[in-house]
Amino acid sequence: MNFSAFLFGTAASADGTAANGTTSIITLVIYVVVIGALFYFMAIRPQKKQQKQMDALISSLEVGDSVLTTAGFYGVVIDVMDEVIVVEFGNNKNCRIPMKKTAVVEVEKPGQASASDDTASK
Repeated sequence: MNFSAFLFGTAASADGTAANGTTSIITLVIYVVVIGALFYFMAIRPQKKQQKQMDALISSLEVGDSVLTTAGFYGVVIDVMDEVIVVEFGNNKNCRIPMKKTAVVEVEKPGQASASDDTASK
């Protein structure tokens, strides 16, 4: 029996009758497994990887870091608590807003800005 006949359920048994019942079930199981594997590698695995990166980003927050929020505002971290950070926006020292750590999209450490500026000017 060749492989394509096995997959599409066109195989005949030894006595000449079609074995449609077992081959169609096996074919269905193979299709479900293949589609499940594709779904896992295309949807679930990348999402888990992105979530790990976000958790690492949030856990690395420190006082003095420049952050970008989900609303698009740039600010500097003033205080870090368990679930909340206090961010200062703009030059006005009175504009300090507490927000959830999950609202942070990007973090730039104070040393990173000067290093990138040095390489850009060369």
